[in-house]
Amino acid sequence: MTVQSPAAPSPAAAVPVRGRRRLNFGLISAALFMFFVTWSLSWSLFSIWLTQDIGLTPGRSSLVIGANSLGCLVTMPVYGFLQDRLGLRKNLLYWIGALMLLVGPVYIYVYGPLLKAHFALGLVVGSAYLAMAFAVAVATLESYAERLSRFHGFEFGRARMFGSLGWAAATFLAGRLFNIDPDLTFWAASGTAVVFVGLLVAIRVTDGRRAAAVDHAAASVSLADVAALLRYPAFWGLLLFVVAVTATYNTYDAMFPSYFSSLFATDADGNRMYSDLNSVQVFLEAGGMALAPFLVNRLGPKKSLLVSGCVMATRIFLSGLVTDPVAISAVKLLHAVELPIMLIAIFKYVNRHFEPRLSSTIYLIGFQMATQVGAAVISPLAGLGYDRLGYAPTYLVMSALVATFTLVSVFTLRADAKGTHGLPAVGAAEGRSPAAG
Repeated sequence: MTVQSPAAPSPAAAVPVRGRRRLNFGLISAALFMFFVTWSLSWSLFSIWLTQDIGLTPGRSSLVIGANSLGCLVTMPVYGFLQDRLGLRKNLLYWIGALMLLVGPVYIYVYGPLLKAHFALGLVVGSAYLAMAFAVAVATLESYAERLSRFHGFEFGRARMFGSLGWAAATFLAGRLFNIDPDLTFWAASGTAVVFVGLLVAIRVTDGRRAAAVDHAAASVSLADVAALLRYPAFWGLLLFVVAVTATYNTYDAMFPSYFSSLFATDADGNRMYSDLNSVQVFLEAGGMALAPFLVNRLGPKKSLLVSGCVMATRIFLSGLVTDPVAISAVKLLHAVELPIMLIAIFKYVNRHFEPRLSSTIYLIGFQMATQVGAAVISPLAGLGYDRLGYAPTYLVMSALVATFTLVSVFTLRADAKGTHGLPAVGAAEGRSPAAG
């Protein structure tokens, strides 16, 4: 049963509703900004922290990244199902905010010492915390923001752009703080988390009847609905693209800072240069977030995903060929092209081919969880390649894998023209604003 949108509000009520829409757009944009500031401070130099501060080899560092992916596998189905059940309520986001406040103490007094003294235990503790606080939390926040954008009728990409700006601003600072003392970046992250929580508290959904309709549809989501996704070929086509293409690319990108830093005369020079370059890249990415919806709406979600796969394969391939710092810096900037197209296309693909009320579950399981499954398998293999062959030859192999499965996805991703035609309905559909993208 489809939940019908209520009648238009009276003129007297229209102004407060429009005002709340603008305010919520500003608040969710600011919340995305502060989340990414906090995440960037604690993660943008993660592989450098592992190799330079903790003293792990590239191979062992890849094991840490692989373990973090396994932690995400446990968390993602839970977070996705809960957020779909919560609808526009923020209970899960408050839990995430509380975990973010602890990032400084966890890194400094728990995670780092355990990796040095009790490596296996450090893998378990760190993977659980990072999954719940950041790696899965970002997908949950993005999913909430996308749901809110459909409710209010604004374009998700415009709000997500501020997340990229937050990452860029924090990364520029992170490299400098790290060179002074790595612990400073983690304390700064705890401080910015306080602002994030305050912004969450300020978000209100006041359009009572429409909000109640969304919450009613959300409450009907069941485990049977989630299990039914496994019967859809469209779901498996999405999984194949994500596991074989996106997961391989993310594995490459996670260790790229260490490779980039190694091309400079000193670690400090490499760290500072990477921090500055990453800031430039993410500022460009923010502009891409604003422009990507126009491209994705023109090409369609499927073609846009394939374009992002081609960009990923190109960046990995070029990373295996060039060693000059200037050339490798130019290659890094391709990420500013790939990420906006891929992220906007994923949400539009999900909303075109599946029921919107299951968007959080599909995004976290069909995209984020599948990415982590792939990374958990690929990261240890990539680590062996880094240790035995070196970065560049391993990148060439990874680029071939990404290019091959991008080609396969031409046939396995569902055609946009089909929409949900031919897919069995699952429960009640969530109402959406006709203005939503």
